Amino acid sequence: MNAKVITPPERMIQEKSLAPKDESSAILQVIERAAANPSVDIDKMERLLQMQERVMDRNANMAFNSSFAQMQTEMPVITERGEIAVGGQVRSKYAKFEDINEVVKPIMERYGFSINFKTSTEGNQIRVVGVLMHSMGHREEGSMLLPADTSGSKNSVQALGSSISYGKRYVMNSLLNITSRGEDNNGAGAKITEDQVANIESLLDETKADRPKFLKYMAVEKISDISEASYKNAIAALERKRSQS
Repeated sequence: MNAKVITPPERMIQEKSLAPKDESSAILQVIERAAANPSVDIDKMERLLQMQERVMDRNANMAFNSSFAQMQTEMPVITERGEIAVGGQVRSKYAKFEDINEVVKPIMERYGFSINFKTSTEGNQIRVVGVLMHSMGHREEGSMLLPADTSGSKNSVQALGSSISYGKRYVMNSLLNITSRGEDNNGAGAKITEDQVANIESLLDETKADRPKFLKYMAVEKISDISEASYKNAIAALERKRSQS
């Protein structure tokens, strides 16, 4: 019978994949032995338990990051079928939440992910919180605070529902690093989409950037005037500011 020869790179991969589990098991064995010893120091026991929790948290985080990186290779660009019309003219397009959810849900399930949303009111505004959870226990959160969407002829209930739907769409896109495209977004003069406006607005708030200075830097009067061609530059500038803060 021929035995498989494991090359050094393969051995390193195997050792890396086993190391966290072996470390956690070793600590658990120490805890079990300590618990069986009636003279064990309680403080030492608590420190061992804290160590075990840190190892479990680290392993869960590593599993989350590994699965997320693999999942990203399957995430498609979502087609923008939603439209925002003013006076009968389409001003911008966006990917609908139901379209995004239909596409990404089976991909998330394959890699052990799920997402849920929580909403709350803060004065006259609505906060939408998304929680991306992994089967190994780690989770990441994203949130957006926005006013009720009173555009058009919406009543108060419709305005609330519209804002929640918008918040869920934006937060999901942010947590999963989803991009979308529309037929009118590939020209140099095309304006950024509603979701892209929201992404910039969120980064402006997070970094506490000087809005007038930012608008001057982008050579526009308002965020929605930024062109699709300039969007990456706008995000890069705000990301640099976030990394420096």
